[in-house]
Amino acid sequence: MTTRVQLEIFEGPLDLLLHLIKKNEVSVTDIPIATITEQYLATLELMQSLNLDVAGEFLVMAATLIHIKSRMLLPVAGADDEEEEEAGADPRAELVRRLLEYQRFKEAAEQLEQREVLERDVFVRCAASTERPEPAGFREVSVFELLTALRRVLERLPKNAVHEVTLERITVREKMTLLLDMLRSTPQVIFDALFAKLKTRMEVVVTFLAMLELVKMRAIRIFQDRPGGSILIERAKAPEGAASLVPAEPD
Repeated sequence: MTTRVQLEIFEGPLDLLLHLIKKNEVSVTDIPIATITEQYLATLELMQSLNLDVAGEFLVMAATLIHIKSRMLLPVAGADDEEEEEAGADPRAELVRRLLEYQRFKEAAEQLEQREVLERDVFVRCAASTERPEPAGFREVSVFELLTALRRVLERLPKNAVHEVTLERITVREKMTLLLDMLRSTPQVIFDALFAKLKTRMEVVVTFLAMLELVKMRAIRIFQDRPGGSILIERAKAPEGAASLVPAEPD
């Protein structure tokens, strides 16, 4: 049986590109297109292997990256003045412009989201505050950061030289229930610790899908202390009976 999960929390292709740029610690205005394209395609492949819904815009961006990469590899010699001027332009320029514009809107939206409800929805005139802001602490984790963490878990699994076909019946619903039970006894769980005792790729993938479903249902929250740091999973402050939200298995 194939499990298909479609999440509203998925960001778009520009979010994925910004995540990869931050991960590689490079500048938006000087993107190493070959490296970023390779990692972008690897992320899409992982998403598709998990049967996660990949919107068409992700595939369009993949084609755009490949096109830019090919243009950067082509020689510019032998062109006339007009063609040479066009060929001399950086093929990444339009993508960089889109990323910078999107980044500005994203940062503005994040600043508004961090405001209190009164300051977010109703703006009042008041004197400038002299108090120092409280430390931000943990921040919410993006889907792409979770996929990066999942890839690290999968890479740590033992590589079996002999392929054995075994029947494994591990359901997303069972893993959702187990994770909720774990968070009842332990307030917080580190992402890597959640997968530490899992031995097979199937169990890792089903556990990951169960975690994403619980995030979608707002039954759990996932935070990170810093980009690339430890990912923390905790139970959300939900009304009593939240566990009953776990969907029943189809007949």
